[in-house]
Amino acid sequence: MPAVPALSYSSFRTYEECPLRWRFLYVEKLPETPRGYFTFGRVIHSVLEELVQPLVVPLARKAGESDRQRTLDEWHPHPHAGTPGRWMTEEELLVAYDRTWSGEGYVSPDEEARYRTLGREILLRYYDLLVRERPAPVAVEEHLEARWDGIPVHGYVDRIDRTPAGGLEIVDYKTSRDLSNDDARESDQLSLYQVLVESNYTEPVEGLTLYHLRSLTALKTAPRARTALAGLHDRLGSTLDGIRAGAFEPSPGRYCARCDFQSRCPEFRTVPKAEGERLRTLVDRFESLRAEEGRLESELRRTAEELHRAAEALGVHRVPGSRSVAVRRREEAWQYSLDAVRPILEGAGLASRVPSGAPDEVRRLVRDPTVDPELRRKVAETGARRVKWYWELEDGAPEA
Repeated sequence: MPAVPALSYSSFRTYEECPLRWRFLYVEKLPETPRGYFTFGRVIHSVLEELVQPLVVPLARKAGESDRQRTLDEWHPHPHAGTPGRWMTEEELLVAYDRTWSGEGYVSPDEEARYRTLGREILLRYYDLLVRERPAPVAVEEHLEARWDGIPVHGYVDRIDRTPAGGLEIVDYKTSRDLSNDDARESDQLSLYQVLVESNYTEPVEGLTLYHLRSLTALKTAPRARTALAGLHDRLGSTLDGIRAGAFEPSPGRYCARCDFQSRCPEFRTVPKAEGERLRTLVDRFESLRAEEGRLESELRRTAEELHRAAEALGVHRVPGSRSVAVRRREEAWQYSLDAVRPILEGAGLASRVPSGAPDEVRRLVRDPTVDPELRRKVAETGARRVKWYWELEDGAPEA
């Protein structure tokens, strides 16, 4: 297993969807079948980079945990960016589009033609919008790296704009069919980009935007709060732990239909003919035993309940059989109403004594002699005891 790479959004998302697919892509580096909609998105992003790049007025970046200070001298523009500050004409925009176009992944010439027409329409309409509302970009397609509390992350941010207040706005282009405000508010990608920008720039992030290019709709949302980012950090940490541990089990789901690696996946791989008959017999036997297991469990439960009723009526805990003695045991557990317990403890400043609200935590507090007896009594009164009876067998039946 190679050293764990820095996690990008796409890498992280892939592992969450299916760890085995992550291994195929990032460890074995197996190629995927090209798809037209991915190619289309890459082409549009590239042309937009070339369109906006001349307007960029870059900011110096701060030194991060693993990054030295970058200066303006180290800024390298897009290879076809043209003259800094000069706005591209419509004709030049279409020339850039034709030069960048790729037919990779389309299922037919008709599909490619439809996408090519769509891309032309998107770019011309977006061009008109930018002419009227020129942005103030400080970076386009910026590759950023950071160590987020020990987790290496990186990503390419489509655009970073300076806001009127002097802060930064992160803009992520989307060529998908539909987007909603919820997509912007819940986007893990925007959250990760916020972390990357905050780690590399001094200016604060003041806004996040998913830009839906098909409808020319800017779906804006506020920067993520620290508490919201903490959840993403935990998930990234779980992903990193899984990769380090070599945990690459398949995770079947709705993504399987478009996966290129089904022939290599144990969820879809077929049994060789040479083993088919032997394994078929084992499966049939397993099915039969599972049915018998269910029947026996049901019969065992009914018998235990009948024994319990008889023992209750007779007031005994030991019932002899021909070969063994059935011994009745009791298991006791307490349950507490957290809605009732928490106000009591918060009023006494003791809420930290039951951080998870687990019954064992509450029970320990109720038995603690250092706690005020009246308060312990109030907490105890919110509880209910649950008793479960079960049977064990001892060898040897007593003599009659």
